[in-house]
Amino acid sequence: MHQILEQAVQFLTSTITTPPTPEAVVEALLQTEKTAKQNKIRYTYQQLLGTWRLGFITGTKTVRQRAGVMLGTGRFLPQWVKIQLSYLPGESDSESGTVENAVELGPLKMVLTGPVQFYPRTNILAFDFTRMQVCLSGWKLYAGYIRDGKNRELSFYQQSLKEQAFFTYFLVENSCIAARGRGGGLALWTKV
Repeated sequence: MHQILEQAVQFLTSTITTPPTPEAVVEALLQTEKTAKQNKIRYTYQQLLGTWRLGFITGTKTVRQRAGVMLGTGRFLPQWVKIQLSYLPGESDSESGTVENAVELGPLKMVLTGPVQFYPRTNILAFDFTRMQVCLSGWKLYAGYIRDGKNRELSFYQQSLKEQAFFTYFLVENSCIAARGRGGGLALWTKV
């Protein structure tokens, strides 16, 4: 793993107090992505299983002069913002399962869940959030399907990739994972 990314992971897991610059982290993520593509590094869904805390993100800016997307500046998420992604195993297929995306802000917790499908040849993980649970200080305020979730869940595995949200993973380590989102932004998570 790139030295700057190791420093970023150490900062995110509170083993060091000074982070690398966001620009250095973005550059290290881009270099790692390029190396993974050149070396045709492949992962499995099993390697993603577990809970990961989002620690660093970049935005994107659409550039009108050139067709495409340009990365915005990256930033570390504050410690009081707790966003965790959990990948859970499927019942029959080793490359499918369930995703949980939990966001906690003080006493408010929102959890989105849904199906996932991993494509090992491309390191793409497609997902859909079909259910939501909202709790306040441990009290369940809402739990159920969202946006026609029941039907979307039933048809998820028949959809083409271009109909789905996805991440393309280019770094999967014991301590962290990194991916590019469908919209072009980059994200770095650390193991919980």
